Amino acid sequence: MLLLLVLLYTACSKKEKELKPGMWRGVLGVANREIPFQMQVTKSAEGKTMAYLINGEEKILLDEILITGDSVKIPLHIFDADLKAHINDSEDGIKGKWTRYNLEEPFVVPFSAKHDKSYRFSEKPPVAAQNYSGKWDVIFNNDDGTKEQAIGVFEQNGSHLKGTFLSATGDYRYLDGEVDGNELKLSTFDGSHGYLFTAKPEGEGKIAGNFYYGPNEIIPWIGQRNENAVLPAADTLTYLKKGYDKLSFTFPDLNRKPVSLADPKYQGKVVVVQLMGSWCPNCMDETAYLAPYYRANKNRGLEVIGLAYEQSPDFDKAKPRLERLKRRFNIGYDLLVAGQRDKEAAAKTLPMLNHVLAFPTTIIVDKKGAVRKIHTGFSGPGTGKYYAEFVQDFESTINKLLQE
Repeated sequence: MLLLLVLLYTACSKKEKELKPGMWRGVLGVANREIPFQMQVTKSAEGKTMAYLINGEEKILLDEILITGDSVKIPLHIFDADLKAHINDSEDGIKGKWTRYNLEEPFVVPFSAKHDKSYRFSEKPPVAAQNYSGKWDVIFNNDDGTKEQAIGVFEQNGSHLKGTFLSATGDYRYLDGEVDGNELKLSTFDGSHGYLFTAKPEGEGKIAGNFYYGPNEIIPWIGQRNENAVLPAADTLTYLKKGYDKLSFTFPDLNRKPVSLADPKYQGKVVVVQLMGSWCPNCMDETAYLAPYYRANKNRGLEVIGLAYEQSPDFDKAKPRLERLKRRFNIGYDLLVAGQRDKEAAAKTLPMLNHVLAFPTTIIVDKKGAVRKIHTGFSGPGTGKYYAEFVQDFESTINKLLQE
């Protein structure tokens, strides 16, 4: 009888706990600051636990959640990262770590979340004493002494603030937050990156603050209000070197079959060559656009090739990550394992380019094999009108080339 009671107690104590449906407020512990984010947990019709990371209008599906006993593992979208935590019913929360894998140095930061909390920064909406709506010339002062130019684009409604930063190499995606008094607070968490931006006024039309993004990384930044702020044109930064007039390469597809731009499949077609990686959030945004666009236009004579530069150049390590990306976005075009996540190394695989400045970089080739446009970076849907301008320009270019 005693043994039976022990067995029953043990079985009950190991009963799987639940990640409660509803809104959760998550917090990443970065550089002695908290990066807050929102997560919505739901149940499928079959009773499967799923969640969404929420950043403003963005909702990123997390549908591979595993609960074992009082532990939960949440793989983060297409990225080689996860949240692992213990479920504490008495505190109505979870606590653990956010981990990104296969980096040169381990990337692990503390993580916790509370159930039934729908706010991001302040539970009670603060009173805003400053309006940050508009465009700002921004300079990030990097640790190595270099400076990065960007444009801050913000939209404020009361104390609620949203927006993003655009740079020559891409954007910082969806940022969401608030204005508390005169302090700007914006954050995002997409599974691959956790960002926190703070700033306060510093003189007429000027702001200064910090960008927190890693276990101990803090980058100071300054902004100057400027409704006419512009960046270098994205189609002028990367180009063919003198003496080259075409793009050429041969890389293996996911079945190890060598694929070349010179293959019959691509002859007489307009071809979009996407330099990308499964680790790259901006590439994720571009892929989310390119995959359905290709499906809608492939019968018109359009092809797309994704050249993947992964964390590891080892084919067997790169393949499963790219297969996951392919499934998630229903990619119908070829994905090739081109090399390692390194701009200089990537440039060596494509020696006809002056450099590879950013992932993604998008190369448009006409029916005769001539390079007609090279677009550095990608302004995703979080940039609003800049994304709309990219789509209009891209589709106009493709339509023109298909008609030639």
